[in-house]
Amino acid sequence: EGREDLQVNQLETQIWIKPDLQKTDVDFSEILNAIQEIAKDVNIFFDELEGVNSPSKDDDSLLHHGNLTSTSDDASRLEVVGEEVPNKNKTNGLYFRDGKCRIDYILVYRKSNPQTEKREVFERNIRAEGLQMEKESSVTNSDIIFVKLHAPWEVLGKYAELMNVRMPFRRKIYYLHRRYKFMNRIEKQISRFRGWLPRKPMKLDKETLPDLEDNDCYTAPFSQQRIHHFIIHNKDTFFNNATRSRIVHHILQRVKYEEGKNKIGLNRLLSNGSYEAAFPLHEGSYRSKNSIKTHGAENHRHLLYECWASWGVWYKYQPLDLVRRYFGEKIGLYFAWLGWYTGMLFPAAFIGLFVFLYGVTTLNHCQVSKEVCQATDIIMCPICDKYCPFMRLSDSCIYAKVTHLFDNGATVFFAVFMAVWATVFLEFWKRRRAVIAYDWDLIDWEEEEEEIRPQFEAKYSKKERMNPISGKPEPYQAFADKCSRLIVSASGIFFMICVVIAAVFGIVIYRVVTVSTFAAFKWALIRNNSQVATTGTAVCINFCIIMLLNVV
Repeated sequence: EGREDLQVNQLETQIWIKPDLQKTDVDFSEILNAIQEIAKDVNIFFDELEGVNSPSKDDDSLLHHGNLTSTSDDASRLEVVGEEVPNKNKTNGLYFRDGKCRIDYILVYRKSNPQTEKREVFERNIRAEGLQMEKESSVTNSDIIFVKLHAPWEVLGKYAELMNVRMPFRRKIYYLHRRYKFMNRIEKQISRFRGWLPRKPMKLDKETLPDLEDNDCYTAPFSQQRIHHFIIHNKDTFFNNATRSRIVHHILQRVKYEEGKNKIGLNRLLSNGSYEAAFPLHEGSYRSKNSIKTHGAENHRHLLYECWASWGVWYKYQPLDLVRRYFGEKIGLYFAWLGWYTGMLFPAAFIGLFVFLYGVTTLNHCQVSKEVCQATDIIMCPICDKYCPFMRLSDSCIYAKVTHLFDNGATVFFAVFMAVWATVFLEFWKRRRAVIAYDWDLIDWEEEEEEIRPQFEAKYSKKERMNPISGKPEPYQAFADKCSRLIVSASGIFFMICVVIAAVFGIVIYRVVTVSTFAAFKWALIRNNSQVATTGTAVCINFCIIMLLNVV
């Protein structure tokens, strides 16, 4: 009757109180308080041991302690402290009503939508996959319903293994070469000299923003059979928010909403109007009343805003590790490429500006523009046959001068430079990408990231054969079916290429025909600027064609 269980990390202490002790004058509550104090000391001792054995920690431990979106390790170990966290989570809108289940995905639909049967079948199949669901009506519009989805640990582990999600399993250890005392003294002097120099303004200050420090661990595809090899301090924070949303999105794309081979996936329900929208949630607000330098970041989104998405840090390097941690590897690699491309554009822009300034300085010395401006006696043939008048060569004097600004003797050097720049940019980006892939442990990421299209998987899931390389069963497509699909796809692509060529040819014909039409226009403004009107209308038509073909 008087048993009290305290669970501290992997240590479980059981204290048995005999019935005859309850008759004494000993205060049982004071004993329990003393036991809890001892448990906290043991907890701190285990944390220190854990820090020695595996010094890595979860990303959420880098955040501000007042963060409502993260669950601390101490709260998950002691039930007394753990009761306070769900009450806080209930108020921030990122958890279910119980304050424990984190919202991983949101589906939005209207009550008045007639697609009720498809939606009910889809939600029933979602529950069958193991996802937890909770509905809540909108505050401003009672017709709008939000469906909150949560993936428990079992579902995350199952699909993380199927999707080959890479998770940390060992912290990287770097070995430094042994240095002589003389070299150490030189390095100390150099470090002192660097201390006198101003810091690099483009680098982020990790001393004032300690949250910029990130884990440096080896990763491997997650496996439930080898789960003891992975660094798991807290199951709630082991999979970050980007990975959780990605797993839930993967599940939603493969859930059926109606009987049939192609009646599958969330995208079809969004296209036919069964759901209005589907999206994951951010970690919270990106603004805070307190300074990030004194109180730390409220969440990862707040940290990204302060050191990446704010106008005040436009000149600094991107925190690619934070972008990867919040958005995932694909978005991180994209912004890595974008930053590298922007940096490589600086020398090209400098050379281009030099060529332009060279054209400005040599404008009055250009022999071609001089001859064109002084040729008042040379009469040029009309542009069109009937309505276009004769024109003097000197009328195109301004056009010749403007052309010289961009097309002068230095343009040849610029063309050669850009040819070399394109090759250098590509080769150096390969090196930069290899460095990022090594740092993020993404060497084999492309091969493991390839996934089967949901519609293809639904159609050919019953037809399987053994892969001779991996030894795993995979969907099988017959050769005749594959050839027919290839022929149809190739025909469609060839037809679209012909449509594009016809559109470009049509624009050229339009410019030839409309020059005479604008030259005979009633308005003097258009008649005197027939070439500009022709070019402007051709550009607008070309833009409309491009947008239309993009939609098609």
